[in-house]
Amino acid sequence: MRAAALYSAAGSLLLTTLATTAPAQAAPPAPGSAEARGTAVAAGRAAAAGIAFGDCPKAEDLPGGMRCGTVRVPLDYAHPDGKQLRLTVSRVRATHKDPRNPKRKVPGQGALLYNPGGPGGSGLHFPLVGTVPAWKRIAGAYDLVGYAPRGVAPSAPLSCQDPGVFFKGPRPAPTQPSDAYKKERAAEAEAYARGCAERAGESLRHYHSLNNARDLEVVRAALGEERLSFMGASYGTYLGALYAELFPARVRRMVFDSVVNPDPAMVWYRNNLEQSEAFEDRWDDFKEWIAGHDAVYGLGDTPRQVQNSYEEASERLAAEPAGGTVGPAQLQGAFLRAGYYDDYWPRRAEALSAYLKGDPQPLVDQAGTRTAKGAKGAENANAVYTAVECNDAAWPADFEVWDRDNTRLARRAPFETWDNVWTNLPCAYWRVPRQRPLDVRTVPGELPPTLILAAERDAATPYEGALELRRRLSGSVLVTERDAGTHGVAGGPNACVNGHLEAYLLQGRLPARNTSCAPRPEPEPSPAP
Repeated sequence: MRAAALYSAAGSLLLTTLATTAPAQAAPPAPGSAEARGTAVAAGRAAAAGIAFGDCPKAEDLPGGMRCGTVRVPLDYAHPDGKQLRLTVSRVRATHKDPRNPKRKVPGQGALLYNPGGPGGSGLHFPLVGTVPAWKRIAGAYDLVGYAPRGVAPSAPLSCQDPGVFFKGPRPAPTQPSDAYKKERAAEAEAYARGCAERAGESLRHYHSLNNARDLEVVRAALGEERLSFMGASYGTYLGALYAELFPARVRRMVFDSVVNPDPAMVWYRNNLEQSEAFEDRWDDFKEWIAGHDAVYGLGDTPRQVQNSYEEASERLAAEPAGGTVGPAQLQGAFLRAGYYDDYWPRRAEALSAYLKGDPQPLVDQAGTRTAKGAKGAENANAVYTAVECNDAAWPADFEVWDRDNTRLARRAPFETWDNVWTNLPCAYWRVPRQRPLDVRTVPGELPPTLILAAERDAATPYEGALELRRRLSGSVLVTERDAGTHGVAGGPNACVNGHLEAYLLQGRLPARNTSCAPRPEPEPSPAP
């Protein structure tokens, strides 16, 4: 997810108490509240109706072997007979095959439901992982189920802006923005927040994490599962934590992969400050890797020299955008994605090297303007991200708070800090009543044992989030990928991590205590351009 992070070194920032700078918040509903009763009503109806699986929506480009259906959920759980939304669900049935023993028929264990994070990410493609070798044993036992959460196309999609103008490129990416530039971006953020309110109307307030967790409960019931087996990545871990707090008796197995810090004080403003700081460390990792392969890329044999090469490219792009579409902001965005996934490192380094040697095409291919279809999907995802995070909790309503905190942070973490501000600044101008984050905590015996997975140098959801969730969920066990920073570790190239994942999902077996795995191999450099 884009805005999840920790509160450690950035704690030295002088942070204004958010409650004094944000609109009034709605108190979390009590267990016997109208929302709780409405969830029970909606779940009962979903259990009776089930899901009529058939062909998937053509616009989603899903293969013919996958089946899709819809589940009705209330827009407002306090009024379960009011307006309904249809969530699209995808499924591939368990194969009942054991890739290690073709003669053995694997017994089914029901559905494994997945949320990829965001908020604003769609899980409709998730069932395709069953074809990947690392997932075949799990796919033998589980129906793999994905879904598009509320607001994510095609599930009653939200929009805050014309997709045709959502990507404004080329753009600058100043690490020390001028007052004039800050004023320009603040005006854009206010207009974007206004666009969300105008396009969604009164419905906007109902797109938040608590309702996403209630939707999970309704989807569980529609699938005919007595208890939920769930795997969430990034923001999906926060969603899973809320579900565990609201519906602990309905949990069968739960995997948290790359964990958002669920501390209510962190959701979401402080999480973003921490994420920006963590990405500086990850950017340093990337530069060190590039420097170690100077013979391939020629970008410098020290991280400082690599930084100089990056800054030279950014200055050139400011003067003359590559392909007319790639400016400094597009360069920064492409390299930010490499901070999530080190699989991107070789291609990004190759593109930067080629550009500085006179060939802009690889950089244009990786960072240039999206297709109209891609722009529409990205605008939808950003609208959901903004609505959920702005609705979830209080944010500073005074830009001076953002300016002060992030100016200080950018002195030591310039790579992502201001980009993160512009992404989340609409929340300063949000006029919809906010929710109050739940204080997720379970006592011994309240929740079945759960599995937490985390990479030690993950920047998108830094490691302290996994430690915090481990403290809050009694009986949970943390498996750490040491000295690694890829965001999302389950089902990847680390056999040790995958072994713990399989043992838990297939047998319900966890390590006796928190444990760790050696890191995955670093990526190999691509051929010199």
